[in-house]
Amino acid sequence: MILIGQYDSPFVRRVGIALRLYGVPFTHEPWSAFGDADKLRRYNPLTRVPTLVLDNGEVLIESHAILDYLDSLAPGGLAMFPIAEPARHQALKVSALAMGLGDKAVSLFYERRLHKEVSTVWVERCRTQITDVLGVLEADRAGRDSDYWFGDRIGHADIGVACVLRFINDAHAGLVSMTDFPALAALSAGLEAMPVFQEISQEFIPPA
Repeated sequence: MILIGQYDSPFVRRVGIALRLYGVPFTHEPWSAFGDADKLRRYNPLTRVPTLVLDNGEVLIESHAILDYLDSLAPGGLAMFPIAEPARHQALKVSALAMGLGDKAVSLFYERRLHKEVSTVWVERCRTQITDVLGVLEADRAGRDSDYWFGDRIGHADIGVACVLRFINDAHAGLVSMTDFPALAALSAGLEAMPVFQEISQEFIPPA
């Protein structure tokens, strides 16, 4: 398999970490959706990352769809999205909130980086959405006493939240204070200390 995209993207990083944890061999092509758009377009007409090229040449796009496919390869009971309800829909909700949070953080970055005239309305909307989602995730996580969000094994919800928190703090230094979200900060710190998180990692590189 070939994973396309840079690890400063929380969407690419969550897939790379999942591949490692599942023990799936892959080649990493750290192409930028901006600087390497022509190369990326050959595989994904949306020129977005992550893009995963399977061994048979088929191409998967969007991180959730990719993780759903990887879960289908996992032996029984070892998929990183829970199978049984209500944990399954709860984990899907946490992951969806985390990825939506990532989308808002990316939108906020592009608004400030690419527009000569920055829309204060849009900036404040994104900032409010980011802090509101963090508040919801903080309350959910603080209400659980397990090592990971849904038990004693790491899951996609944990990975997604940690990857997005890293992106927000790298791309928007000072936007939020993690002291306001102690449960999320503790989860993120523990995961970022893991070897796989340190391996599948990259300093934030603003697009040219």
